[in-house]
Amino acid sequence: MIRRIIEIDEEKCTGCRLCVDACHEGAIGMVDGKARLLRDDYCDGLGDCLPACPTDAITFIEREADAYDEAAVVAHLAARQAAELRVEDAADAASARPAAGGCPGSRARELGGGMGASPSAPAASERVVAVPAEATGFQLDQLPSRLMQWPAQIKLVPVQAPYYEGRGLLIAADCTAFACASFHERLMRGKVTIIGCPKLDEGSYVDKLAAIIEANLITSVTVARMEVPCCGGLERAAAEALARSGKDLPFEVVTFSVNGDVLA
Repeated sequence: MIRRIIEIDEEKCTGCRLCVDACHEGAIGMVDGKARLLRDDYCDGLGDCLPACPTDAITFIEREADAYDEAAVVAHLAARQAAELRVEDAADAASARPAAGGCPGSRARELGGGMGASPSAPAASERVVAVPAEATGFQLDQLPSRLMQWPAQIKLVPVQAPYYEGRGLLIAADCTAFACASFHERLMRGKVTIIGCPKLDEGSYVDKLAAIIEANLITSVTVARMEVPCCGGLERAAAEALARSGKDLPFEVVTFSVNGDVLA
């Protein structure tokens, strides 16, 4: 049948994933870093994804396409949700295993990176650490890590853990710590740091982040992102998760340029 359906221009697509989150039918997915229409019969042709796209890569066209199949969409969404829950359950189970067994990369443990730091540490814009030009070699080796827990990846961290209690939550894009030389002292000190990349990770972060914020006594939420458009997905997910948790917490977004300057 000839009907209205979306078309995605891969040349314009930046892989920001905003359309994936906006599509309530799960018709759009990420393939090789680009948004793709997964199946014609998943697309209802209403275009919730269009206003979400910052580069106007999505348009309507009229073409031969399978009819919208609501039953197939329901089954698809249920299967996707079940898969996400299995991944989360597996990560939580792995992190709960005793230290003698299981994958070392996913066992939850508290580190000493935040020792001496207070949950009421200064705002990010006030925490600038200057490293003297002569501080090289041995001296730089003495700079402490401020990572307070392991694992740090959003998909792997447990929903509930003692190290969250009474501390701020830093949700950081993968690239931020590489762009900013003083990232540990500037943002991580006194906070639980969890990281992710909305362009590379499959699925939405919203449910996991909302569960973490709701289940623990977290004092604030800070998002560290790059200036690139795809990082907007991380900021949106954090804001939606905080709203869904029902908690009124301080919320801050720190945006870095690709050379490490703070833009906002």
